Amino acid sequence: MFGKAIACVPASTTNLGPGFDALGLALKLYSTIELEEIDSGVEIVVHGVDQDKIPMSTDNIAFESANYIFQKAGYQPKGIKLTIANGIPAIRGLGGSGTAILGGLLCANAICGDPFSPDQILDFAIEREGHPDNVTASLFGGLTVSVVDKKNVKMVKLSPPEDLRVVIAIPDYTLSTKKAREILPQNLDLESAIYNVGRSSLLVAAVVAGKLDMLNVAMQDLLHQPYRAKLIPGFEDVCNSAVQAGALSVALSGAGPSVAAYCTGLEDQVANAMVDSFTENGLKAEAKILEIDSAGATVSLHMQNSY
Repeated sequence: MFGKAIACVPASTTNLGPGFDALGLALKLYSTIELEEIDSGVEIVVHGVDQDKIPMSTDNIAFESANYIFQKAGYQPKGIKLTIANGIPAIRGLGGSGTAILGGLLCANAICGDPFSPDQILDFAIEREGHPDNVTASLFGGLTVSVVDKKNVKMVKLSPPEDLRVVIAIPDYTLSTKKAREILPQNLDLESAIYNVGRSSLLVAAVVAGKLDMLNVAMQDLLHQPYRAKLIPGFEDVCNSAVQAGALSVALSGAGPSVAAYCTGLEDQVANAMVDSFTENGLKAEAKILEIDSAGATVSLHMQNSY
């Protein structure tokens, strides 16, 4: 009998302004990763959104992540077929690499008989991703607050109000996390640190208390957005147009270039305003109105006869 595992992993938007590398929010936008044992060899198939940007070779991060689990578990399949149905725009600040990593880890873990717990899978994912915000949200769903302590992740999952929607404006160009990190300063003055700590704390408290009217202040940031804005033409215009159209608040989605507006109504108007603003700044863009994913990643195992 050969195993075939299928993982469905949600996208995420992270930082939410001031919560740099700590806050993540899972969204109802998905990629599906299928890992199947075969008689011999390696086959990698990618289709869907931005399939041309995802390697169909053994340096695919989902494949590498699956191999990582096989090695940890001491299991060596005769052959592997990896199929990715990608639903998340690649390299746009929506956690696409994190979903691929999780998909590979979860599928291989299922084929091996689930030797590793979800918390261990999370630790493995962060070893590969480098920061906890995206993968924590995508794995567990909801709004997650996470930190790495001595190579282990400490996280808390929160449930945002059910009427919260996120309008993601996605410009038609990519921005690598590496480039978006390189532009950041290496040192932060005390005043700016206090500013971000206060707003990040207020943001979490506002979500817990359901006081979403505070998001406009709570999502303000001095740590990364003022620097990354220089890499995104029209960023300030897009943010302002979203608020004027009725958004509660706006923040860069992850490292960008996508921009996330948080709403409890008027989502269509906000989406149109953000796309129009990007257009006025010379960028083609699309907008998606997304609900919060509260369940996180799912994985199923199917056994089949070998031939």
